[in-house]
Amino acid sequence: MVVYAGSGLVGYGRLLIIRHDENYISAYAHNDRFLVSEGERVKLGQVIAEMGASGADRDKLHFEIRERGKPVDPLRFLPARD
Repeated sequence: MVVYAGSGLVGYGRLLIIRHDENYISAYAHNDRFLVSEGERVKLGQVIAEMGASGADRDKLHFEIRERGKPVDPLRFLPARD
């Protein structure tokens, strides 16, 4: 579920936060445009935003996974690359 969609956190530009369960959230910063809204449930593979440069010097994506509020290595959760 989308728990935050806004620009109130300095350094993250337009930030989207998704709560996956009581332990995990994912954060996507520097978006140009949100394609989902706070309170909306999202599905695996759904496009949630368009990447941009909000609050940054160029177009880029800042991605985090947090477990109980602490950042963790996202590679643990992503599919293996060939």
